[in-house]
Amino acid sequence: MKKIIKFVQQEMKNDSTGHDFYHADRVARLAKTLYLLENEENKDSIKIILAAGYLHDVIDPKLTEDIDKKKRKIIFILKESDFSCKDIEKIIYIIENMSFSKNLEQRRKLPLEGLYVQDADRLDALGAIGIARAFAFGGKKDNLIYDPNIKPNIKHDEKSYKKRNSTSINHFYEKLFNLHQKMNTNVGKSIAIKRTNFMKKYLNEFFEEWNIKNEY
Repeated sequence: MKKIIKFVQQEMKNDSTGHDFYHADRVARLAKTLYLLENEENKDSIKIILAAGYLHDVIDPKLTEDIDKKKRKIIFILKESDFSCKDIEKIIYIIENMSFSKNLEQRRKLPLEGLYVQDADRLDALGAIGIARAFAFGGKKDNLIYDPNIKPNIKHDEKSYKKRNSTSINHFYEKLFNLHQKMNTNVGKSIAIKRTNFMKKYLNEFFEEWNIKNEY
């Protein structure tokens, strides 16, 4: 795993959208924790979970323009790390199909390991860290913090979601507050509800300081 970690540190070192190495590290470690809470330890599955957790954002279309080049790099580093062709295929499938936007129109079927990586990734978008990441991503994309005249686009497909012109506050209603309903695992859902409730308290304070009523 050391080669994979070093590779991700290098690839994500300049990210300022909230998808940096430390996000990948949290996802990998949390995915392993969630898996062990619901399953007996299986070293092969844990190895896949950690690899997919660390690598999941390297080929994210919103973070890289040359996906094919990055995918070749991932395959190379996985081979260097002694993953079998079958496991490499599984890891690539997980990271290509686990994103929120990929599952808007039709839920992609993931292998067991992918369910925990997807839950961990979604959990890192929630809670105190989720709030920080939402504003970091919005700022990087030149989104306003909030504009009362721009309403959340609650219903969207993959194409419209990626092209949306919104605000960081709207992102909570367009995506974040829906994640607890999309969790794969019981333990993931429990944590998601707790973190979502924290975020709702934060937004109540936000709107109170803005001196307007929270319409949502």
